[in-house]
Amino acid sequence: MRAICVFCGAAFGNRPVYQAAATALGHTLAEQQLELVWGGGKVGLMGVVADAVLARGGQTLGVIPSFMVEKELAHTDSTELIEVDSMHSRKALMAERADGFIALPGGFGTLDELFEILTWAQLHIHAKPIGLLNVNGYFDPLLAWIKQAEEEGFVRSAHRQLFHVADTPETLLALMRAHQAPQDDWASKVAFSQS
Repeated sequence: MRAICVFCGAAFGNRPVYQAAATALGHTLAEQQLELVWGGGKVGLMGVVADAVLARGGQTLGVIPSFMVEKELAHTDSTELIEVDSMHSRKALMAERADGFIALPGGFGTLDELFEILTWAQLHIHAKPIGLLNVNGYFDPLLAWIKQAEEEGFVRSAHRQLFHVADTPETLLALMRAHQAPQDDWASKVAFSQS
């Protein structure tokens, strides 16, 4: 892995632990010489993680839509900042430039990005590792929902192996480096619950 895409909130959240985790992740990425690929924003946890990478001499690649640049939300100190025409272009370029993906706490946008990249892994569009940094148990309800979806026959058990969960950046990155993409034949089993 050379570059990690981080999905996270454009808000700080209500607990200081979220900013602390974003800072720790940014420092760890820089220390492990992993470039940060992210949405190019200077606000919320997006800005915190980028600032932390830059503070430790790391490299950052921000990808941001023009309408956000116009609203002066771009992190202009990024090592590289690419302006794109849409949210779709943004996600596609981030996915292309990253060797792995980490989700920090966030809202709708974070989950949109996370589930798109998980879906692409499920469809074998990519085999890159995906991680959830489970700060303060933030993703516990989401993990419970995924377990329920599996129990109800909407998620295959093999697809639980598409992502890793940890509560520290170091542990999560170690799991991601050891990642082995599941080799299931999803296409022949699309209707696995219709028999």
